[in-house]
Amino acid sequence: MEKKFIVIAEFYLKPGTMDAFLKLAMEDSARSQADEEGCLGFDVLVPQNKEDVVILYETYVDAEAFEVHKRMPHYKPFVEGIPSLLSKERTVQFLTHI
Repeated sequence: MEKKFIVIAEFYLKPGTMDAFLKLAMEDSARSQADEEGCLGFDVLVPQNKEDVVILYETYVDAEAFEVHKRMPHYKPFVEGIPSLLSKERTVQFLTHI
């Protein structure tokens, strides 16, 4: 049975910053899926019942593939660009898909 490494990160945004955040997240998503062999999926989700919240649902072949993701050039603009957009600390869950 093939297990996958899942990352679910929930970001809480300052009012009026959704467009700027989505631009950074969508670029990171697109580059991750195009450039990273170990990235199996990277969805950017906006809950219907919450304003100013974005959830990233990322699927990797294993935890090492996620570590590779964090070293990729396209990750840096995302991680450096989001702090000023957040209203509070993000939450992150690491899961195993069985």
